[in-house]
Amino acid sequence: MILGIGAESGVFLYAVLAGVSVLCAYRILMMFRKLVRHNLIITGVEDVIFWIGASVYIFRKMYETTYGSIRWFFVLGILCGAGTAFLLFRLPGKICAKTKKSLEKYTKKR
Repeated sequence: MILGIGAESGVFLYAVLAGVSVLCAYRILMMFRKLVRHNLIITGVEDVIFWIGASVYIFRKMYETTYGSIRWFFVLGILCGAGTAFLLFRLPGKICAKTKKSLEKYTKKR
């Protein structure tokens, strides 16, 4: 089935949202790992379970939005969403680091 450009852009935005949600879920898993230390075997098992769940989630969203056909703009949307979320997660850390560095320089001058 051929989708119109409006429907394709809606599917692309839905894919971006799916990419953001998968990356957010992985960041939550990473924060949980920092709170509760695990050994390597448990960490590996958690990763396998997460990625199986993430792939089922992405497959289900792709199946629902593109009517069962693989559209490369959906895959591109997931990558764009995850990349954008990754950059947005890094931005506050960089701002805090620069602010801290400038405050340390200011206090050394006094």
